Amino acid sequence: MSAAKPRPPLFRALGKNDPPTEVVVGGITYFRTEIYKHDSWAATALYSSEQGQIVCKFNRTQPILGLSTAWLGRRLASREHRALTRLADLDTIPKPMGAVYANGRLQRNAVSRRYIPGHPLMLNERVGPHFYPALRATLAEMQRRGIAYVDLHKRENVIVGDDGRPYLVDFQICFDVTHPRVRWLPGIRTVFDALCTGDRYHLQKHAHRLDGSAEDAPRPVIPAWLQAHRLIAVPFRQLRRRMLVSKGIRSGRGAVSTEVFAEDAVRRESASRAA
Repeated sequence: MSAAKPRPPLFRALGKNDPPTEVVVGGITYFRTEIYKHDSWAATALYSSEQGQIVCKFNRTQPILGLSTAWLGRRLASREHRALTRLADLDTIPKPMGAVYANGRLQRNAVSRRYIPGHPLMLNERVGPHFYPALRATLAEMQRRGIAYVDLHKRENVIVGDDGRPYLVDFQICFDVTHPRVRWLPGIRTVFDALCTGDRYHLQKHAHRLDGSAEDAPRPVIPAWLQAHRLIAVPFRQLRRRMLVSKGIRSGRGAVSTEVFAEDAVRRESASRAA
């Protein structure tokens, strides 16, 4: 049993609140049936109605030391909605479901998408022979359209559908090089190409670790820019974990599984190991 305590409002995207118990999307009322995760940046929940199920993500609105983050929540939601809309014709990307309303008000920090029956890609999970080729094709088409995923190092962002196919979710930090705000910047294509290289590396890493056919294949080479990034990211992650432990939010070495309310992917893996 974890010795940690629940996150205080500062470390929750919606502060003391949870995602709304009821939302209206596309004129249909949906009721919350499960909260997948609620961390510092967003709260994601499953909603159901007689017409089906959707997933809604509510990006951060909780102030930080008195400073508003509402603008950030709106920006993250807009970015994800734009990506989902631009990729809506791809079978391995969940379709956007429209604006989210709660208590009669438009939730500008929220984005909705179609629910994909399945589960997050788990550690050492064996998948079908067409899984990684399909995921590779999805990334290639995204990159052709000018979108780098950026967040593929997290296995939980890859859903193994009940149909055995891969689905990419969570476009919160994707990079769209065609966006009017950035496409004119000098050197932006170089940045985009580097991010795409990172996406391909993380895909190869997952395939090498999890795909039985890749056991004899050489390990993927870490891109130079990603190695440099890790010089900063790894110490920062360790510092963040120590801080969360010092606040009593996590215990031990600060693993996410020690939180009182760990995200859905972590809960699933913990249950799988205990079975």
